[in-house]
Amino acid sequence: MKIDFANLQYQHDLYKKEIEDAILKVARNCNFIMGEEVVDLEDALQKFTDAKYAISCSSGTDALLLAMMALGIEAGDEVITTPFTFIATAETIALVGATPVFVDIDEKTYNIDPIKIEAALTSKTKAIIPVSLYGQPCDMDEIMTIAKKHNIKVIIDGAQSFGSTYKGKSDSNLGDISCTSFFPAKPLGCYGDGGAVFTNDEELSNKIKSLRIHGQTKRYYHKYIGMGGRLDTIQAAVLNIKLKYYKKDLALRQEVASKYTNLLSSKEDVVLPFIKEDRTSAFAQYSLRVKNRDEMQEKLQNLGIPTAVHYPLPLHLQECFSYLGYKNEDFPISEAVANEIMSLPMNPYLSDEEIEHIVKSL
Repeated sequence: MKIDFANLQYQHDLYKKEIEDAILKVARNCNFIMGEEVVDLEDALQKFTDAKYAISCSSGTDALLLAMMALGIEAGDEVITTPFTFIATAETIALVGATPVFVDIDEKTYNIDPIKIEAALTSKTKAIIPVSLYGQPCDMDEIMTIAKKHNIKVIIDGAQSFGSTYKGKSDSNLGDISCTSFFPAKPLGCYGDGGAVFTNDEELSNKIKSLRIHGQTKRYYHKYIGMGGRLDTIQAAVLNIKLKYYKKDLALRQEVASKYTNLLSSKEDVVLPFIKEDRTSAFAQYSLRVKNRDEMQEKLQNLGIPTAVHYPLPLHLQECFSYLGYKNEDFPISEAVANEIMSLPMNPYLSDEEIEHIVKSL
């Protein structure tokens, strides 16, 4: 049995005619940039999330960049985030000239530990970027309380968590600004790069819309230094189709996760994902911890079971961030998890037979 990690081919085949017709329509209309499908998508995203404003953009990374530019984060500022995440979270902080300040994670959820945030605050702190890792929102009440107390902004990195909820509220409707990614392997993915920024602040929304088209307020008149951050019309067309079925796909992801958990719950030598009762996860990944990861990955691969490591080296130990002066053991929980974490195949279409084969092999 050979198992597909994300099974994008199967999903395409499910909605093949609708998606290909939508792409063909864009091609025939030749409205490749900011076409009507982009407007339709932003309207649909607003309805799906209950956020007042949804602004599509060119990637999840650019969504973070746009959020920080809109908040005026710049050289001399500090932004608090987690060292256990994809590099884009901290990379974008550095790209606007600010300094990433890392705070260790909670050992159960792998999200930033709010108890440790206040100790990292300085007079230069301008924002906190919590990451909804693997699809589960962070402890947002605690984080927002800290942010309001110290008058700093909160940008959600929800690249992996579109469709998740925190206390009944969409992950894309939390914080001052929330960002997501539509990279193909994400729970809601397009057929290339794509992302979105969400906010309930009209002024921020207008600024982000301007920043993504080089700071224009009207054609060739530029209020801000911006960027080319638009979402292609073809990607919007694909997302318009897939978003129609996304609630069903989310439910199937959660079913797959439950089946894994039920079958693995008696195993003492693996640490399973922990989802808090007041929230739901989009399950971008199903990641567990094992002591003998490298050996296990090799053996599973030989049995036709792909695995992945999200992420093998925390950001504070990455060469590109050596200038920050962090060292081994500065964030012991992140380092321990990075040495043990392993993601199993996760997509809405895993069959019971495939799940049982994965668990038996594991």
